[in-house]
Amino acid sequence: MQHTIVMTGAGRGIGRVAAEHILRQSPDVHLLVVARGTSGTQLATELSTGGHTVSYVSADLGSLDSVRSAATEIRDRLERGELPPLRGFVGNAGMQYTNALTEGPDGFESTFAVNVLANHLFVRALQGHFTTPARIVITASDTHFGDFRHNLGMVPGPAWKSPDVLARTGAFPKPDTATGGRTAYSTSKLAAIYLVHEYARRLPTGIDAIAYNPGFVPGTGLARNADPVSRFAMRRILPVMALTPFATSRGAAGRYLANVVLGKTKAPTGSYVDRGRVTRSSEESYDPRRERELWDAAERFASTYAA
Repeated sequence: MQHTIVMTGAGRGIGRVAAEHILRQSPDVHLLVVARGTSGTQLATELSTGGHTVSYVSADLGSLDSVRSAATEIRDRLERGELPPLRGFVGNAGMQYTNALTEGPDGFESTFAVNVLANHLFVRALQGHFTTPARIVITASDTHFGDFRHNLGMVPGPAWKSPDVLARTGAFPKPDTATGGRTAYSTSKLAAIYLVHEYARRLPTGIDAIAYNPGFVPGTGLARNADPVSRFAMRRILPVMALTPFATSRGAAGRYLANVVLGKTKAPTGSYVDRGRVTRSSEESYDPRRERELWDAAERFASTYAA
């Protein structure tokens, strides 16, 4: 039966590969991509090649007001019958800045806004419109472990604080440096896992929530805000690491993501999927007190922009 999957971050990197796999493996999917500005038109056209059904909604994920508008449009299209039943949401878009001082239009620190709050607003706005069985997949990162084995010393581990602090600029030491920005990134990915655990507790039966870790994937657009030397290394040098056990190729990471979205990787709600297998995330990522605290804060932050 034809159904809709909503996806952010489908324009490049592992998201683009995953979108292509989803469409090839599941011809009944109507893929609705969320993209910034007018880029969605070209993306939908390119993904539609071969007779696939793809549409788009425009949104700036750094703006909760823009996310609310996009979620409202999706919901309205579902209610009017312009889209087939909603069976999935993929929050794959991610952002890493060279500092922890970048502020979005709503006053939130931009890493936290894109990697945490935008996904939460989409999930909550669309929650009542899923047709079960449905699956929500949020792209996490093994940087949340904070050890050398998982991040090769390239990204500092998370530095958890009150969500009211994390949501604002300057939450970490040396906030004007790349170290501050990378700490914001790893902390936001820990937050994403916390919310997945809360979704597993709170969402209706039949709507599963999964955190997906692609591993270290060189050659994606994640470093697009980095300095020229770092961008060159990510594009030209580090991709060689995909030939080793220390990294994942873009193609493999995208294929793994598609398999999680389509349910080919079996994973109960609340799971952490590391590439192709269900495993445990970091010990720090299992903290019911923090999870409830973050849920309450995310609900409060998003309430002004509720669709």
